[in-house]
Amino acid sequence: MIALVAGATRGTGRGIAVELGAIGATVYCTGRSTRARRSEMDRPETIEETAELVTRAGGTGIAVQVDHLDPAQVRALVERIDREHGRLDVLVNDVWGGDALFEWDTPVWEHDLDNGLRLLRLAIDTHLITSHHALPLLIRNPGGLVVEVTDGTTDYNATRYRVSPFYDLAKVSVNRLAFGQAHDLRPHGGTAVALTPGFLRSEAMLENFGVTEETWRDAVAHEPTFAVSETPAYAGRAVVALATDPGRQRWSGRSVSSGELAREYGFTDVDGSRPDVWRYITEVREPGRTADPDDYR
Repeated sequence: MIALVAGATRGTGRGIAVELGAIGATVYCTGRSTRARRSEMDRPETIEETAELVTRAGGTGIAVQVDHLDPAQVRALVERIDREHGRLDVLVNDVWGGDALFEWDTPVWEHDLDNGLRLLRLAIDTHLITSHHALPLLIRNPGGLVVEVTDGTTDYNATRYRVSPFYDLAKVSVNRLAFGQAHDLRPHGGTAVALTPGFLRSEAMLENFGVTEETWRDAVAHEPTFAVSETPAYAGRAVVALATDPGRQRWSGRSVSSGELAREYGFTDVDGSRPDVWRYITEVREPGRTADPDDYR
């Protein structure tokens, strides 16, 4: 299996890349942060580290520095994959990079306009540019899979305001992009799915709460919903479940969470649980009810 994880530097992208490596895939791990140069996010994680983790898991990790806003760089990346393997089986569009750009609960007229427009470019244009160049290679063989990583399912986002107008539009658009690509891929036997992780224990989130993966439960006192959080590997296992399912076309065009796919396919997070924070949010947190978070794991 040949996979491209665009935005594999950290978080969900890294988790997906490593889990694909665990089933023996060759994974091109792209992003802007390398050991030689950090992106504007200015975090320590690098694509080289991700590629090494992929290889350690049993696959072949290949780190390629790519700015997915630059069509020429993306075209060169796809030409390299074609030259080296002649096929692409899985494309994961996980590029984001907008964490420092949105302002919580800020109306559009007060939100920094340059930051908002930059956020939209990072969240939407990168995915479109990557699909434009990569899908001709993916459809060369029937059965290709595209996974659009976002925040919130279509149903959830349709009735809830998400953070700010710019963030809201970004996440809704990525869900719709998967829907549109499913239409385009159908005649070629391909599948496109929008996938949302839950409350993610990413490197940045753990750092924000001052905990580690070993001590993450210490943060629950400050944020009760964190009790239903998940590791990046969980979304990775969701992608693996789709990629290895011969009947995955039944999901094409749909917007799903890692928790929903875990119930369907039977995989677990690394601790053996099946967290479903979206169900917890809608059934417990939003209506102001009380429940044991372990009932949602």
